[in-house]
Amino acid sequence: MLMNGSLELNKKISLYFHIPFCTKKCHYCHFFVIPDKPELHQPLIDALKLDIRQWASQLRGKELVSIYFGGGTPSLLSPEEIQQLLEEVDRHIPFDPKNLEITLEANPETISYEKMAGFAKSGINRTSIGFQTLDDPLLIKLGRTHQANASFDAIKKTVDAGISNISIDLMYDIPGQTLSSWENTLRQIQHLPISHLSLYNLTIEPQTVFFKYRESLTKIVPDEECSAAMYKMAVSTLDGYGLKQYEISAFAKNHKQSKHNVGYWTGRPFLGFGPSAFSYWENKRFRAIARFNRYLEALQHGNSPIDFSEELEPFERRNELLIIALRLLEGVDIDSFEMQHGQLDPKTHEKLQGLVKQGLLKCMGSHFSLTEHGILFYDHLAISLV
Repeated sequence: MLMNGSLELNKKISLYFHIPFCTKKCHYCHFFVIPDKPELHQPLIDALKLDIRQWASQLRGKELVSIYFGGGTPSLLSPEEIQQLLEEVDRHIPFDPKNLEITLEANPETISYEKMAGFAKSGINRTSIGFQTLDDPLLIKLGRTHQANASFDAIKKTVDAGISNISIDLMYDIPGQTLSSWENTLRQIQHLPISHLSLYNLTIEPQTVFFKYRESLTKIVPDEECSAAMYKMAVSTLDGYGLKQYEISAFAKNHKQSKHNVGYWTGRPFLGFGPSAFSYWENKRFRAIARFNRYLEALQHGNSPIDFSEELEPFERRNELLIIALRLLEGVDIDSFEMQHGQLDPKTHEKLQGLVKQGLLKCMGSHFSLTEHGILFYDHLAISLV
């Protein structure tokens, strides 16, 4: 049985909006995106409103922690279109933007002072800008449509427009990337007024341009030794800039951790709206239709847009939540975890102790957290706990 504290915690929720429009699909991108056409914006907004209304009864009594507009390129929408969605949310689960983290993903080339000022006025108070790299030849290789200078310009315009909580994305393991070019990118962000950074190693996924050319690309991708050196260099360099690591791939200044992403790592329920958007709600995981027109049509006819749903067995769900929570460097207190989510299987306790012996986890009482070695071999740790 869950304790009262857990029931209170489950009142806290987040919302995610998938905006699939892009001017061009990047060569590494495996998300559902479609070419941007302004005439498709309002039909999507109208469908998203209908989607929200289908959940109206379940939103009552909940406490909203964060709203995240991802994609795709949500910054291709207008501030007025974003405001329509925020107003629809407010009708069903009233919120004060000042007490909520509301994030908009943006690509540098889509950012202007006027647009960001409009977004700030509509309620956006955090933005995540996709730098990926500050090496122009590598940006071309990734299929990005901006140059490094545009990234710096985007930061300035965003700050001038009144949004000071800024995150950027950086990527390593790019084909043709060297330790020297990676060091150069890291050096250039030192004095940027950012509060957060997300670090990704590029993986070649099916249904991407890179996957089509994977045989030739794997020959020029940094090897495991170089990749590990890039990661360690980033952790050390970012720490020197005041960006403290709080999760395997996330760094923050002045306690500006991403409230939305922390929700993913700690099992906070969330609803996803938009084609292909995932949700985690009442111990179920489900996904919306990953086809634009079919998503719209389902909602226009009053039908659910969900096309995939699964409910994990309690044992599987608890282990999955534990694995994800261990990504946070603060670790997991097993006693508190079990009070919230239920008892772990005895075999899981044995596996945790085994991972301590392997040097992947450290343990103090009932508290487990990653070691430096465990951070580098997290995938192995995760597989061990499945």
